[in-house]
Amino acid sequence: MTQFLNPDFLLDTAPARRLYHEVAAGLPIIDYHNHLPPGEIAANRQWETLGEMWLAHDHYKWRVMRWAGAPEHRVTGAAGWREKFDAFAAAMPRAVANPVHHWSHLELWRYFGLEGTVLSPATADHVWTTANAHLSDPAYGAYGLLSRMKVEMVGTTDDPLDSLEHHAALRDDPIRVLPTFRPDPAVKIAEADWPNYIARLEAMTHPINGFEDLAAALIQRLDHFVAHGCRAADHGIDLLDAGPEPGAAALDQAVRDRRAGKTLDPEAAAGYRAALFVALGRAYAARGLILQLHMNAVRNARTVLLRDVGRDAGGDSMRDTPVAAPLNELLDRLDRSGELPRTVLYGLDPARNPVLVTTAGNFQDGSVPGKVQAGTAWWFNDQLDGMESQIRTLAQMGLISTFLGMLTDSRSFLSFPRHEYFRRLLCRIIGRWQVEGHVPGDEAALDSLVTEICYGNARRWFVE
Repeated sequence: MTQFLNPDFLLDTAPARRLYHEVAAGLPIIDYHNHLPPGEIAANRQWETLGEMWLAHDHYKWRVMRWAGAPEHRVTGAAGWREKFDAFAAAMPRAVANPVHHWSHLELWRYFGLEGTVLSPATADHVWTTANAHLSDPAYGAYGLLSRMKVEMVGTTDDPLDSLEHHAALRDDPIRVLPTFRPDPAVKIAEADWPNYIARLEAMTHPINGFEDLAAALIQRLDHFVAHGCRAADHGIDLLDAGPEPGAAALDQAVRDRRAGKTLDPEAAAGYRAALFVALGRAYAARGLILQLHMNAVRNARTVLLRDVGRDAGGDSMRDTPVAAPLNELLDRLDRSGELPRTVLYGLDPARNPVLVTTAGNFQDGSVPGKVQAGTAWWFNDQLDGMESQIRTLAQMGLISTFLGMLTDSRSFLSFPRHEYFRRLLCRIIGRWQVEGHVPGDEAALDSLVTEICYGNARRWFVE
């Protein structure tokens, strides 16, 4: 019987074991997309208990707990951290084969020296006591946890109105903490809070009387981000559309009507979104920034959860609407004028992986290897089958050698063993290819391939 999460977990060939242990395992981490709070990094935040550290913001774990039968007060409600931790411990035996089961044990083992301990109600006291005993050590503060995992760069996800004061405080730090421009609240013109958001943007920049004023205000904030080290923007596009770009008068009217509290018809809203996408895309290209597109999520589907807990609470799922036509159209609008920035495409529907890879191939222009990327398996897909499918599709329909590799997309400071998870799987896939004769047995070339995917490509894009 094979030991659970043994040192050779996923490494089922000799080449895979060599690639992981001798090449991938020791590489630093470039985590270019996550949701870590920069203020907590700057303050080297300490936690009092593993319960708070693990469960306060992790909607992956919340979904597992609910699915296993935990009532909401023991997930996100008024229960104490020990009671919530016990609910999670009770859920773990029910979660076998879910990536949260693997991730959680890798986190316990890599951070707290609990190798071999499997979390369950029977081991909950031991895990709680052992982990909590570490938490007063400054090495277990937010910054210390990043250092422990050899993190070189963190790409946080930030609102255009953010002051970025914490990024400024970390400017000269050995761990690069760089902001990412996330303008979704300004893009989503149909959202109820859009008029209030634009009023706040106006107060921070200049009067907004129409579309060009609004775009210029966002670009002013973008330049504030660039001054604080920003290398990338990120758009969360739940429903991708590419309506015709309206003329200036129609765009101005849409902005004025929506600011006055009126509801726009779907065509006017789609035209605004498309026009703003193009305006911002041109600004990103002019500044040498990277555009990340996260597409096809159904967000906040459960009304009760949204009302009682709020957004990002685990009430999201896959959207299965087509992306090929609108995505190609939007990218082409920027490419026609030579203003398409380097772009990374993430789709939540795994059936669209071939669409993303082949779309990326349409817009390679020789200016940089892999100028448009099919990004790593995202969210519900960053499990073993989902990541393997994404890697194989990219290898066979594109070029895996230009792949930017893994990211955590997490709010948890304990999430960085997800890079180990990815690296082990990547080495398994490439090791099997070597054994099966699908790739040349040139160890130096394979070492370079693994190094570039796990580290080098992302470093060149997001740090250098």
